[in-house]
Amino acid sequence: MLKWLWLSLIALILDQWSKWWIISTMHLYQSIPVIPHFNLTYVHNTGAAFSFLSDAGGWQRWLFAGLAIIISIVLLVWLIRLKPGEKFLAISISLVLGGALGNLVDRILFGYVIDFLDVYYQNWHWPAFNIADSAICVGVFLMFLESFGIGRPDQE
Repeated sequence: MLKWLWLSLIALILDQWSKWWIISTMHLYQSIPVIPHFNLTYVHNTGAAFSFLSDAGGWQRWLFAGLAIIISIVLLVWLIRLKPGEKFLAISISLVLGGALGNLVDRILFGYVIDFLDVYYQNWHWPAFNIADSAICVGVFLMFLESFGIGRPDQE
C-alpha cells in the first residue's frame, strides 16, 4: 500500500509551499481578508492543536517533534501492513502522514508551526491552521468513516 505515499508527498509539498509563500509575502500577524468569514492571517504556533502548551517555554518544540516522528513511524508501519483492498484506509493514513510531516518540518526548522488559514464569524475566530492541519483532519475524518464500514472492501 506504499503506492499511496504520493498523497503524503503532495500534502507535504502543498503545505511547505504555502507556508513559504506566506512568510515571503506577509508580515507576522498580518491579516488579509479573502472572502467573508475567511482571512489569510500569518501566525506562529509554538504549541500543538489549538495552541496547546504554546506558552510552555520552548521544551514543547522537541516533545511535539518527537511525537510527530513516532506517530509518522506508526502510520508508515500501519500503511505497510494494510491489505491490498484497504485503499480507503490507505488514503486516510497517507493524508495524516503528510500533514504530520509538514508540521514536523516547521517544528524542526523554526521551533513553531506556521499557520495562516483564519476562519471566523463576527469576533469569534477558529484557531488559525494550515494545509498540513487540513490534511490531518481530512485523513482522520476518512478514518472515522472507514470505522463505520464506508470504503471497506466487501467482507465475503
